[in-house]
Amino acid sequence: MKRTLTADDIMPNPDFLAMRKSFQTELMQTKRNRRILVGNDATFYFENHTTLWWQVQEMLRVENGGSEQLHEELLAYAPLVPQKFDDGSMELVATFMIEIDDLERRFRVLSQLGGIEQHLILHVNDQYVCATPETDIERTNELGKTSAVHFIRFKIPAHMVKQFNQLESIIMLEITHPHYNHCVALSDVQKQALALDLI
Repeated sequence: MKRTLTADDIMPNPDFLAMRKSFQTELMQTKRNRRILVGNDATFYFENHTTLWWQVQEMLRVENGGSEQLHEELLAYAPLVPQKFDDGSMELVATFMIEIDDLERRFRVLSQLGGIEQHLILHVNDQYVCATPETDIERTNELGKTSAVHFIRFKIPAHMVKQFNQLESIIMLEITHPHYNHCVALSDVQKQALALDLI
Protein backbone atom coordinates (compact mmCIF):
# COMPACT_ATOMS: atom_id res chain seq x y z
CA MET A 1 0.00 0.00 0.00
CA LYS A 2 1.33 3.44 -0.96
CA ARG A 3 2.38 5.54 2.00
CA THR A 4 0.89 9.00 1.75
CA LEU A 5 -0.50 12.02 3.55
CA THR A 6 -4.18 12.79 3.12
CA ALA A 7 -6.74 15.35 4.21
CA ASP A 8 -7.92 12.86 6.85
CA ASP A 9 -4.51 13.20 8.57
CA ILE A 10 -4.83 16.98 8.92
CA MET A 11 -6.32 18.58 12.01
CA PRO A 12 -8.59 21.63 11.86
CA ASN A 13 -6.65 24.76 12.78
CA PRO A 14 -8.33 25.29 16.19
CA ASP A 15 -7.57 21.70 17.25
CA PHE A 16 -3.99 21.96 16.01
CA LEU A 17 -3.44 25.28 17.79
CA ALA A 18 -4.69 23.80 21.06
CA MET A 19 -2.03 21.05 20.88
CA ARG A 20 0.68 22.80 18.87
CA LYS A 21 3.08 23.44 21.74
CA SER A 22 3.25 19.78 22.78
CA PHE A 23 3.55 18.68 19.14
CA GLN A 24 6.35 21.18 18.59
CA THR A 25 8.41 20.00 21.56
CA GLU A 26 8.32 16.42 20.35
CA LEU A 27 8.92 17.34 16.73
CA MET A 28 11.98 19.47 17.46
CA GLN A 29 13.67 16.45 19.03
CA THR A 30 12.69 14.29 16.07
CA LYS A 31 14.04 16.83 13.58
CA ARG A 32 17.27 17.32 15.52
CA ASN A 33 18.23 13.69 15.03
CA ARG A 34 17.32 13.83 11.33
CA ARG A 35 19.39 16.89 10.47
CA ILE A 36 22.82 16.02 9.05
CA LEU A 37 25.37 18.69 8.16
CA VAL A 38 27.86 17.79 5.41
CA GLY A 39 30.68 20.30 5.16
CA ASN A 40 30.01 23.83 6.40
CA ASP A 41 27.15 24.84 4.13
CA ALA A 42 25.03 21.83 3.14
CA THR A 43 22.44 20.08 5.27
CA PHE A 44 20.21 17.05 4.71
CA TYR A 45 16.86 17.25 6.54
CA PHE A 46 15.40 13.75 6.33
CA GLU A 47 11.63 13.78 6.06
CA ASN A 48 9.01 11.31 7.19
CA HIS A 49 5.24 11.28 7.56
CA THR A 50 5.44 13.26 10.81
CA THR A 51 7.74 16.04 9.55
CA LEU A 52 5.66 16.46 6.39
CA TRP A 53 2.42 16.45 8.39
CA TRP A 54 3.86 19.22 10.55
CA GLN A 55 4.85 21.25 7.49
CA VAL A 56 1.32 21.09 6.10
CA GLN A 57 -0.23 21.95 9.47
CA GLU A 58 2.10 24.92 9.91
CA MET A 59 1.42 26.27 6.43
CA LEU A 60 -2.31 26.06 7.09
CA ARG A 61 -1.86 27.72 10.48
CA VAL A 62 0.11 30.63 9.04
CA GLU A 63 -1.89 31.23 5.86
CA ASN A 64 -5.30 29.93 6.96
CA GLY A 65 -6.22 29.22 3.35
CA GLY A 66 -8.88 26.61 3.99
CA SER A 67 -9.66 23.62 1.82
CA GLU A 68 -8.14 25.11 -1.34
CA GLN A 69 -4.80 25.63 0.38
CA LEU A 70 -4.99 22.17 1.96
CA HIS A 71 -5.33 20.65 -1.50
CA GLU A 72 -2.26 22.56 -2.74
CA GLU A 73 -0.16 21.67 0.31
CA LEU A 74 -0.99 17.99 -0.04
CA LEU A 75 -0.06 18.09 -3.72
CA ALA A 76 3.32 19.49 -2.70
CA TYR A 77 4.14 17.38 0.35
CA ALA A 78 2.30 14.05 0.11
CA PRO A 79 4.56 12.80 -2.72
CA LEU A 80 7.56 13.24 -0.41
CA VAL A 81 6.41 10.60 2.08
CA PRO A 82 9.06 7.83 1.91
CA GLN A 83 7.85 4.66 0.20
CA LYS A 84 8.26 0.93 0.70
CA PHE A 85 8.31 -1.14 -2.49
CA ASP A 86 7.19 -4.67 -3.34
CA ASP A 87 10.77 -5.80 -3.97
CA GLY A 88 11.75 -4.90 -0.39
CA SER A 89 13.57 -1.71 -1.30
CA MET A 90 12.73 1.39 0.71
CA GLU A 91 13.22 5.13 0.51
CA LEU A 92 14.84 7.82 2.51
CA VAL A 93 13.64 11.27 1.43
CA ALA A 94 15.39 14.51 2.32
CA THR A 95 15.18 18.22 1.86
CA PHE A 96 18.74 19.15 0.88
CA MET A 97 19.63 22.75 1.63
CA ILE A 98 22.62 24.99 1.06
CA GLU A 99 22.44 27.35 4.01
CA ILE A 100 24.55 30.51 3.89
CA ASP A 101 23.45 33.64 5.75
CA ASP A 102 25.69 36.10 3.92
CA LEU A 103 23.82 37.05 0.75
CA GLU A 104 26.87 37.81 -1.38
CA ARG A 105 28.65 34.62 -0.41
CA ARG A 106 25.43 32.60 -0.91
CA PHE A 107 25.06 33.89 -4.46
CA ARG A 108 28.71 33.18 -5.21
CA VAL A 109 28.59 29.63 -3.82
CA LEU A 110 25.27 28.74 -5.46
CA SER A 111 26.65 29.99 -8.76
CA GLN A 112 29.43 27.40 -8.50
CA LEU A 113 27.24 24.44 -7.54
CA GLY A 114 25.10 23.80 -10.60
CA GLY A 115 23.90 20.20 -10.70
CA ILE A 116 24.89 19.48 -7.11
CA GLU A 117 21.76 17.33 -6.73
CA GLN A 118 23.43 14.81 -9.06
CA HIS A 119 26.37 14.44 -6.65
CA LEU A 120 24.70 13.23 -3.44
CA ILE A 121 25.58 9.73 -2.25
CA LEU A 122 24.51 7.55 0.67
CA HIS A 123 27.05 4.90 1.73
CA VAL A 124 26.09 1.79 3.69
CA ASN A 125 29.31 0.00 4.60
CA ASP A 126 31.01 -0.74 1.25
CA GLN A 127 27.90 -0.12 -0.89
CA TYR A 128 26.21 3.08 -1.96
CA VAL A 129 23.19 4.60 -3.65
CA CYS A 130 22.99 7.92 -5.47
CA ALA A 131 20.23 10.41 -4.79
CA THR A 132 17.40 10.86 -7.24
CA PRO A 133 16.31 14.52 -7.28
CA GLU A 134 12.71 15.61 -7.66
CA THR A 135 12.11 16.93 -11.17
CA ASP A 136 9.08 19.14 -10.53
CA ILE A 137 11.12 22.20 -11.53
CA GLU A 138 14.62 22.79 -12.88
CA ARG A 139 16.80 23.76 -9.94
CA THR A 140 19.89 24.83 -11.88
CA ASN A 141 19.40 27.82 -14.16
CA GLU A 142 20.94 28.49 -17.57
CA LEU A 143 23.85 30.32 -15.94
CA GLY A 144 24.75 27.32 -13.78
CA LYS A 145 23.40 28.72 -10.51
CA THR A 146 21.66 26.11 -8.38
CA SER A 147 18.76 26.47 -5.98
CA ALA A 148 19.39 26.60 -2.25
CA VAL A 149 16.69 23.94 -1.72
CA HIS A 150 16.40 20.50 -3.33
CA PHE A 151 14.16 17.50 -2.65
CA ILE A 152 15.93 14.18 -3.10
CA ARG A 153 15.32 10.46 -2.63
CA PHE A 154 17.59 7.55 -1.86
CA LYS A 155 16.02 4.27 -3.00
CA ILE A 156 17.76 1.63 -0.89
CA PRO A 157 17.74 -2.01 -2.06
CA ALA A 158 16.45 -4.64 0.37
CA HIS A 159 19.89 -6.07 1.16
CA MET A 160 21.17 -2.58 2.04
CA VAL A 161 18.10 -1.88 4.18
CA LYS A 162 19.04 -4.87 6.31
CA GLN A 163 22.58 -3.57 6.72
CA PHE A 164 21.39 -0.04 7.46
CA ASN A 165 19.35 -1.32 10.38
CA GLN A 166 22.39 -2.92 12.01
CA LEU A 167 23.85 -0.50 14.54
CA GLU A 168 27.44 -1.54 13.77
CA SER A 169 27.08 -0.53 10.10
CA ILE A 170 28.94 2.55 8.90
CA ILE A 171 26.54 4.98 7.23
CA MET A 172 27.93 8.02 5.44
CA LEU A 173 26.63 10.90 3.35
CA GLU A 174 28.92 12.22 0.63
CA ILE A 175 28.78 15.19 -1.72
CA THR A 176 31.09 14.78 -4.73
CA HIS A 177 30.58 18.05 -6.59
CA PRO A 178 33.88 19.46 -7.94
CA HIS A 179 33.33 22.67 -5.94
CA TYR A 180 31.92 21.03 -2.81
CA ASN A 181 33.42 17.69 -1.87
CA HIS A 182 32.63 16.53 1.65
CA CYS A 183 31.69 13.34 3.50
CA VAL A 184 30.35 12.69 7.00
CA ALA A 185 29.58 9.55 9.01
CA LEU A 186 26.24 9.42 10.79
CA SER A 187 26.21 9.16 14.55
CA ASP A 188 24.47 6.23 16.24
CA VAL A 189 21.57 8.51 17.17
CA GLN A 190 21.20 9.67 13.58
CA LYS A 191 21.35 6.11 12.25
CA GLN A 192 18.69 4.99 14.70
CA ALA A 193 16.43 7.91 13.73
CA LEU A 194 16.65 7.15 10.01
CA ALA A 195 16.34 3.40 10.54
CA LEU A 196 12.79 4.06 11.76
CA ASP A 197 11.92 4.96 8.16
CA LEU A 198 13.19 1.60 6.94
CA ILE A 199 10.72 -0.70 8.63
